[in-house]
Amino acid sequence: QEQLVESGGGLVQPGGSLRLSCAGSRRIFRIGDMAWYRQAPGKERELVARVDSGGITNYAGSLKGRFTISRDNAKNTLYLQMNSLKPEDTGVYYCYAHVRPSIEGSLEYWGRGTLVTVSS
Repeated sequence: QEQLVESGGGLVQPGGSLRLSCAGSRRIFRIGDMAWYRQAPGKERELVARVDSGGITNYAGSLKGRFTISRDNAKNTLYLQMNSLKPEDTGVYYCYAHVRPSIEGSLEYWGRGTLVTVSS
C-alpha cells in the first residue's frame, strides 16, 4: 500500500513532549527522502524537518534543538520527537515522502495528518 499514516498527535501542555510516528511502505523507506511538515491554523504549510535516504537531516532554523527527526527503515517508520513544546507549535503535522524511481520520474506522498494541540 503506497500510503503514509501518521499517529501520535494529541493534547499536550506547554513544555511537554510528544513523539509522532509515520508508517509507510518498504519501497518508500528503501529509496525515499522523508520529511515532516506542519500547518498552523490560518497559516501556510511549512517544513519542520527532513531526512534523506542516506540519513542526512536538516531542520527549520527555529526548531533545531527542540525537534529531532529519525527513521527506522527496518520498521518502515519515520519519527518526530518534539520537546519543549510551545503553543505556537499547534497544528496539523504531515508526513511526506519523495521517491525518484527513475531519472525521469518523481513521486510525492502525503499522509492525512495528525493534530497536535499545545495548550494549558
